[in-house]
Parts: sequence; C-alpha cells; structure tokens
Amino acid sequence: MPVNVLLSTLNTKYIHSSLALRYLASFCKPAENNITVREYTVNNGLLEILSDIYVCHAQVIGLACYIWNIEASLELAQLIKKVQPQVTIVLGGPEVTYQPEEILAAHAAVDYIIMGEGEQTLADLLAALGTGQSCRNIPGLAYRQNNVIAAGTPQVVDKLDDIPFPYTQGEMSQLKDKILYYESSRGCPFSCQYCLSSATAGVRFLSRERIVSDLQFFINNNVKQVKFVDRTFNARKDHYFPILKFLAEQTCRTNFHFEIAVDILDEEVIEFLGDVPPGRFQFEIGIQSTNERTLAAIKRNNNWPRIVSNIDKIRGYGNIHLHLDLIVGLPFEDITIFSKSFNEVYDLQPDMLQIGFLKMLKGAGIRETSAAHGYIYMDIAPYEVLANNYLNYGQVRQLKILEEVFEQVYNSGRFRFSLPWIINSSGNTAFDFYCKLASYWEQQGHHLVAHSGKTLYKHMAGFCAVFYPEVLPIYLEFLKFDALINEHGGVRPEFLPWNQINQAAADKWGEAKTAFWRDTELVRRYLPDYSFTTWRDIKKMYHIEVFGVDIPAFIKNPGNLEAKETAVLFSYRNNKPWYQVINNDDFRR
Repeated sequence: MPVNVLLSTLNTKYIHSSLALRYLASFCKPAENNITVREYTVNNGLLEILSDIYVCHAQVIGLACYIWNIEASLELAQLIKKVQPQVTIVLGGPEVTYQPEEILAAHAAVDYIIMGEGEQTLADLLAALGTGQSCRNIPGLAYRQNNVIAAGTPQVVDKLDDIPFPYTQGEMSQLKDKILYYESSRGCPFSCQYCLSSATAGVRFLSRERIVSDLQFFINNNVKQVKFVDRTFNARKDHYFPILKFLAEQTCRTNFHFEIAVDILDEEVIEFLGDVPPGRFQFEIGIQSTNERTLAAIKRNNNWPRIVSNIDKIRGYGNIHLHLDLIVGLPFEDITIFSKSFNEVYDLQPDMLQIGFLKMLKGAGIRETSAAHGYIYMDIAPYEVLANNYLNYGQVRQLKILEEVFEQVYNSGRFRFSLPWIINSSGNTAFDFYCKLASYWEQQGHHLVAHSGKTLYKHMAGFCAVFYPEVLPIYLEFLKFDALINEHGGVRPEFLPWNQINQAAADKWGEAKTAFWRDTELVRRYLPDYSFTTWRDIKKMYHIEVFGVDIPAFIKNPGNLEAKETAVLFSYRNNKPWYQVINNDDFRR
C-alpha cells in the first residue's frame, strides 16, 4: 500500500537546496509512494512551517537533521505530533546518526531514526509501514518497541548508480536561483579526526557514464552553480580528471565547486587547469593548519611545499576561484602557532580564506579524545569549541571578532588593492594587522552592528587615521581605487578625495575629461568600439579619476609607490569592471 510521505528540512539560507531529500525521494518513489519534498530555512517561523506541513496531510514526515537545524527540527517534530498525533515522524542526517538512543529517549514525538546513508533504510521502512509489517529487522534503523529502544548501525549504499539522479526537469524553474548540490562519490580516503567522513571507510564512485549524463542535465538547464559535495573530489585521478576535462570542454555559464586536496594534483592536471575557461571551476582547499604536530594529532598529512607550489601556479592562471580553510581550536595550536598558520596561508593570497572554529561533532574521532586536550565546548549543536589546553576563552573570543572583521574586509573582496599596501606599510605581519583591526573594531562597537559598503570604507579609513596617520593620504587614494574597481562604480564614499568632491562642486580635472571624451579618435586608443552618445551614457559606463600616486604601476610591480598624478579610466560595460591608465600626452589639464 503506497504511503503519503513528506520529506523536509531547514536549510541555512534560501539559496541552498537539499540534495539528501532529493536522493531519498528519487530512490523511494519507484515503490509508488506519494512523496513530497518541502524545504524551509532556519529563519522561517516554526508555526509558519507547521501550517505548511499540515496541509500536506502526510502519513509519514521525514526531517533531515544537521548541526544548524537540530534544535529547531526537534521542536518542529513535537509541534507536528501535537496537531497530527497519528503521523509517523522519522529523523535522519548526520546529527542523529550517532547516539540516536539519546534522541529517542528524550523526544517522544520521534518514532524512527535512520542512521547513515538512508536511501535503502527509508525504502524498507516505508514498505513495512505500508504493509503493517514489523520494522525490527531493518538495517540502519533506531526505534522503540515495548518501551525498549533499539538501534542498528549506520548504513552505506554500496552501488551509487542504484540511486536515481535526484533532480527532475519539472523542478528546475523553482531551483534556478539556488545552489544545486551534487556528488560523484561518497566517503573519503583520509581520516581527519574533526570530520565525520573519518567514520566511514573507503570511497565509492558513480560510474563515468552516469556522471556525464547528470552533469549534462545541469548544463542543459543553464544552472548557475553546482557544488560537488564529494569530501575529497580528487581522491582518484582516473575518476576526477575525466570529469574536469568534460566540464572544461562545455560551452556554459555553470560554475562547478569542488573540495580538493591540492597537494595531490600532479603536473599534468596543474598544466591542464591553466586552459580552463575563467569561472568554470572553484576550488575549496582545506589547509586547516600548517603545524606538523597539530596535523599528526588530527591524522592529516599536508605536503606544504607542494601545496604552496600548486596554489601559486593555479592562482597565477587567474581563471579559478580559490577558497582556503583554516580551523581555530585544533590540538597543540596556541595563539602563536595559529598566527603562524594564518600568516603562511594568508601569504598564498587566496580569493577567500575561511577561518572556521572547531566543532566537536558526534561521531568524529576528536570528540572521543577531547579530554586529553582539555576541550570545553557547547553541549548543544553546533558543539563549537570554547577553550582547550592551548587557547583560553578570551583568545577564542578575540579570534571570533577577528574572523568577523576578516569576512567583511578581506573575504568581501572590497579592499583587494588597499589591504596589501596598508599591511606592508604597517610593518606588521598579516595576523598582527588583523588583530589590531579586530581590537579597534570592538572598541568602536562595530562588531555589534551590520555595515554597508560605504561604512566599511569609512571604518577602514578611521582605523588608519588612528594607527597609521602618517600614510593616511596615500591610503585614501588606495581606498578610492578599490571603491571604483571593486564596487562597479556604485559606491562613492563622500569622505574620499574625489576629483569632484560632490555633485555641486566643480571637477578640477573637468575640462581635461570633457576634451578626452569629445575626441573620438583619441578615446578609441583605449576603447576601440567607442562612439560618443550622451554624457549620461558615459557617466553610466565609464569613469575617469586622477590619483595623486601611480597605483596601477604599484599593482604591476609592488615596491616603491611613485607620487605622480595618474589618470585612470574605469569601464563598467557588461558588468565587468576593468581599468587602464591614460597616457599623460592624451590627458592634460
């Protein structure tokens, strides 16, 4: 007898989508179950979610549970049971796979928990519920029977090709603005003790034919971004390299995000990456620490010279976004050792450097050895570390503020040109600079409020005025350059020394700019397809700013910055900002 099933979860953001729910639905639907997938976010009100779930009239409701939604999911389960006492509630996901007995003992609203990879277990459970059979012998299931809680062991799917492709053509219109997730393998060849993948042995792969077919679906549907959730995408070259080659050959706008171990890429792959279309690939690379004793404690092997070499080469190509990760709170890493890890990874100049804080996940090896390192951590999800033998809470707190500032300053990409210059001018290491900035941020109360782009420029100028007043005039020139290139010309903080201070004031370079734009032949040396239309169009698509120092020359060859009036032409056509210097002979006041 078919069962009316609702599968749901609370994502962190609207743009996210749940791969797990779609896998479960695609695997169980052939059994003629009526399965509906509904996704919400942690920002939705529980009563709002309850109301929406209620009208589905489901007999079985499955909730996917993670560290970001477990508390809300358990509360939601209780609410569902209050208004639909006859419904069967099933939980699954990494947050309930380990120690499921505790969940069942504390939450009467939960009827079953699926442990591990749940496709086959859920299918077996639905079949049993539909026929009224016992669920006692279903592998991977935790349940109550006669007031006794029983639990099996987490399951894995041996043949991934047995799981149907999780996306359907009918849902693509509603997913067009979301990040879509995909996996070509399950498991991980490494045993990092902070990660749940260490609890599963071996790696299983989808067949190449299946993967090509799946990826072609995304390409045909003009998907914006596909994130591979493979724990280590490049675990086996004969698996991953053909995928990269296939994707590189396509004509599409889709960006593909991979988590990789960069030090196991060989020269053939590194050379190939240089010819990949810009924006096609995005690599997330977990460095976590550069301290050998720390890496040994978490059973992670980093070939640091190879990491540096490969990242330098890939970054030099300029066609692949690089996202690097560090973790605060690992064994043996005190503030001094962490600062060394930070500085060494920062020197690689990734597009993004994520500073994460260790979480003592259920099922992870590091949680089992937490006492040996004096770990103090949250009792409830996300189980984040508060202190250990190497970092006290005060230091962790300081690094939290540093991480927040770093996100807004470095990872925002707003200060690409001004940051390297001011850090170098400060005489500090990058870590010391950001510590000083974080301290200033807290003193000013900036860590308690949200900031617009304009206010961030103002705060950075204020910081420089306090700590490095002797270089403030030059720093403001760099901030002006950043605002023009990184904000697409849309943010013009009033306090910066613009040629035209405000709309009412005359531009001291106004006559030279007007003469330049009226000379079509001259402008075409810089913009080959230029033709004068209206001043409004010129203002919308271009901007000329004269700087007191030669920033473009400094960007090409960092070193001494020449005090020289330099006219720079910024273009914003096709939403792709770029700049070029106007020769002195072509631009005179």
